[in-house]
Amino acid sequence: MHRELLYLLKNKWDLCLVTLAPLFIIILFSSMFYAGKAEHLPIVIIDQDHSELSRNIEKYLSHNSTIDIYTITESQDEAEKLLNQTQVWGFVFIPEGAEQRLVQAQDAQISIAYNQSYFSIGNSISSAMMVSTVQAIGDFAKNSHYANQIPYVDIDTAHVKISPLFNPNLNYELYLEPYMIPAILHLLLCCCVAFAVGQELKYGTVNHWVNGKLVFQALLGKNLLYILIFCFWTWLWMIWLVVIRGWFITGSLWIILLGQFCLYSAYAFISSAVVLATKNLAKSFGFIAVYGGSSLSFAGVTLPLNNAPIFTKFWAHIIPYTPYAKLQTEQWVIGSPIYISLIPLSILAIYCIFYFLSAGWFLKKVVQETPHD
Repeated sequence: MHRELLYLLKNKWDLCLVTLAPLFIIILFSSMFYAGKAEHLPIVIIDQDHSELSRNIEKYLSHNSTIDIYTITESQDEAEKLLNQTQVWGFVFIPEGAEQRLVQAQDAQISIAYNQSYFSIGNSISSAMMVSTVQAIGDFAKNSHYANQIPYVDIDTAHVKISPLFNPNLNYELYLEPYMIPAILHLLLCCCVAFAVGQELKYGTVNHWVNGKLVFQALLGKNLLYILIFCFWTWLWMIWLVVIRGWFITGSLWIILLGQFCLYSAYAFISSAVVLATKNLAKSFGFIAVYGGSSLSFAGVTLPLNNAPIFTKFWAHIIPYTPYAKLQTEQWVIGSPIYISLIPLSILAIYCIFYFLSAGWFLKKVVQETPHD
């Protein structure tokens, strides 16, 4: 570790990769998700009915902070033009005679359309428009129509309580940032370790690296420095998110920290193993880009694995980031009992041991093939 630390201090570009680069990543994504979630997304109301019902829908939509009424028009063509130009994200269509059909227990033919090509915005705006429209219709039926028709009976409409758990506001700072920072940092860690090991092969300094020590001891020493550095940056980022931003950890902090150490260790050892096996940095970086770069997409965090192809599920279960993402969700957001998270933690430990032994075996072969000074 001391030898590797001296190497970093002498090589400024390598030092930047473990100092300035992680700092830049943390600042960038913390700033990106600081606002929490998108609000005041513009929509159009197509009001062809001009009734009390349509005015009630307009009122409820205007009170929803997620959306902002861009304009109210009678022309559906105008609304679709604005939607195609991405000036608005959706529209609520209230056709002529909607109120009359509603009070006659017929289909009011009110419709909602939204841009789903932007997945997160589409989900947010569709939920906001749907909830506000349904609430407006319920309020109109209860306080206007029924109150006029049955003035002496206090009648209420049916209610269904919906309770989103753990992140009810769909705050992107809590939803995405805890996954993106470790995902990007572990990829940067892989590059740093691969380059450090590749330099030993390039300049023929493997024997100086091992220097009479056991190959596993030498391997652990070189990798452990990078693992601890990136753990340190991750802990600083967690202090920002938990202490300053207030996203408290509902479960066990120590299980998360141990999981992070195992995560970075597994990826560091696989990077060492690939470089020592291929003896080619270009091929190694290509493998790292595929294996490490796909972590977030295949971990079931942003894209669900339900009904996914067999290859997708297979790939998700051979990357260490998948059990880590599960462990972090259980302990940071849900607050699951510790024994539940011992399963993903054990899987991470198995990855560490397997990749460590593999890298040690390849290093032993390289040492045997390398002539001594």
